[in-house]
Amino acid sequence: MPTNFQELSNFIWSVADLLRGPYRPPQYERVMLPMTVLRRFDCVLEGTKDAVVKRCAQLIERKITSMDPILNKVAGGGEDLGFHNHSPLDFRRLKGDPDNVGRHLTDYIAGFSENVRKIFERFEFEKEIEKLEESNRLYAVVARFAEIDLHPDRVDNITMGLVFEDLIRRFNESANETAGDHFTPREVIRLMVNLLLEPDEHILTTSGVITTICDPTCGTGGMLSEAQNWIREHNASARVIAFGQDYNPRSYAVAASDLLIKGHRDSRIEFGNTLIDDKFPGERFDYLLANPPFGVDWKEEQKILSKSTSFRGYTGKLPRVNDGALLFLLHMVSHFEQVNPAEKKHGSRCAIVFNGSPLFTGGAGSGESEIRRWIIERDMLEAIIALPEQMFYNTGIGTFIWVVSNRKAAHRKGRIQLIDARERYTPMKRSLGDKRRYLDQAALDAVTREHGSMAHGETSRVFDNADFGYRRITVLRPLRLRFQFTHDARERFLNACPELFDALQAVRDALGDEALPDWNQAWDAVQQVFKDLPDDVDGWAKGAKGTAQKKIFRDCFTTVDPEAAPVIARHHKIEPLDLAALFPGQTLPADVTKAELYALLGLHAFGAGKHIEYEPDPALKDAENIPLKEDIVGYVLREVHPYVTDAWIDRETLDEQDGGIGKVGYEINFNRVFFQYQPPRPLHEIDAELAEVEKEILDLLREVTE
Repeated sequence: MPTNFQELSNFIWSVADLLRGPYRPPQYERVMLPMTVLRRFDCVLEGTKDAVVKRCAQLIERKITSMDPILNKVAGGGEDLGFHNHSPLDFRRLKGDPDNVGRHLTDYIAGFSENVRKIFERFEFEKEIEKLEESNRLYAVVARFAEIDLHPDRVDNITMGLVFEDLIRRFNESANETAGDHFTPREVIRLMVNLLLEPDEHILTTSGVITTICDPTCGTGGMLSEAQNWIREHNASARVIAFGQDYNPRSYAVAASDLLIKGHRDSRIEFGNTLIDDKFPGERFDYLLANPPFGVDWKEEQKILSKSTSFRGYTGKLPRVNDGALLFLLHMVSHFEQVNPAEKKHGSRCAIVFNGSPLFTGGAGSGESEIRRWIIERDMLEAIIALPEQMFYNTGIGTFIWVVSNRKAAHRKGRIQLIDARERYTPMKRSLGDKRRYLDQAALDAVTREHGSMAHGETSRVFDNADFGYRRITVLRPLRLRFQFTHDARERFLNACPELFDALQAVRDALGDEALPDWNQAWDAVQQVFKDLPDDVDGWAKGAKGTAQKKIFRDCFTTVDPEAAPVIARHHKIEPLDLAALFPGQTLPADVTKAELYALLGLHAFGAGKHIEYEPDPALKDAENIPLKEDIVGYVLREVHPYVTDAWIDRETLDEQDGGIGKVGYEINFNRVFFQYQPPRPLHEIDAELAEVEKEILDLLREVTE
């Protein structure tokens, strides 16, 4: 019998030889994992089997229905084991009756406590029993597992956990194209665990420490296992209580089995949709890890969530329905422990894997931006690490680890660290699905050290929270129209307004056919023509019809011309503007006159106490994202006016939310932070290479023709 976990794992893996034919290699786990769980439980319960069966008969005779708590204690020899089996069957008896092995195996599973039965329901193991019987493989599989001794005296909980983890990893990696749905590469998990737990090593190595860990999208439980292993390696006396939830039935069954196999009676794995059915409401956890699905829509969940005024305590805008990744982060934050030193509550930390979308998708005011803002302005975003591409089994896109905490260290307060690990990969000798690269131990250690030291260098940068925020304002430019009476314009107008035939003729007689570059003067002249019309000639109609006629007239007889005069929207008297109120908290440039500031707001002096306002051209409307650390006026004067001198700030955007100075947004652009300009090579080098290639081509052609 093998002595270490790797040899034992290999021995169990060899049973897969019996499944060839009815099963393809990626499907072996449908049989192997449940059978490993069954055999382990069978060995664990061996010593108390007779006592459990006897006590069960007594409880049935007394018509007691809630037997699980009682029998769990009998199975544990007086201590609650967390599960039991009250069937008189075991693997020895299953092996001794080949003719009835299928029926007996089903009865044996039905004899387990409810928590174990639920696991096997999610495994859908009855289907596999039927399939194995049809292919005459069931007895051979049961007999082979009966030969494997997994008794706790020979294989302790830690070793058994390592065996099960190794089997899970092998099956998931062999699945290739589907592995990423429920399995995160082990080195990514190790990095996440390092980033999450290393800063708290002084806490976690305390004697008798109790800590809680949660993964709301736990898959097969790899992150929970790796976190438990890290803590156990650093503190053998630590007690780790794990919580997990997943919506994939088979993944849930594997993760729940893993915890039971390791003897974690206080830990819980639940089945359900995390976004709409939180299985741990009100619970608070010390650490949280997750790898939620990338780019998956939440249309069905939205139908339910839209009925509530908030999501896990967050009352802002939610992300677009085509990507709910950030909802998982909000969910995790809602389970943070509040900081309260008096009650020895130290707060929480979480690490989550995202693709690039949550970094920058959505402009100011969008759901994604508002969630980023909510996280950053509460000073919870600690670090983001960019991982290499082609790291995951089912996608080659770039991924990022976010580290979020409500108890950032003092030297991290108000700051965010970005680490670029995109070039720290090692190529794999053999691809696994889309996974062609991995992080070796040296890379893991380097990133962990950079994070711990909060280094500022080529691959690590530290910024203030406000560096990622901006104000979005609208910049307008005037509409410039040229007026000209043309035959085509006349036909279009009369098709729409035939009743103005005589009036239109009067306009043509007065203004002629020449182009007029100032619509304002042309319109004044047109209006005067209409005033001077004889009584028997119809002019503009009254009310809405007249307004429509005037609009049609301008649309037909004007053309946008950048060289034309700006169109005046209105003349009005204006009270002196309170510029400090318009730009609260902003420092206005000392060398800018009040007239220039008025013009920056679209108001131009037109005589004493009078101003004109131009009509904006919709086609030239633009938006500017102004860094939070910069003043709006200074930015526009420096970055906009030198290129478009007639531009002005739309005052309506200044009247919007966020203190009256435009919408505030947040985005994190890794490429901009770590971009390194590479100058083009000298032309003579390129020419020399081209000449060399041409020479090679000619030499090859010469060999063919000679």
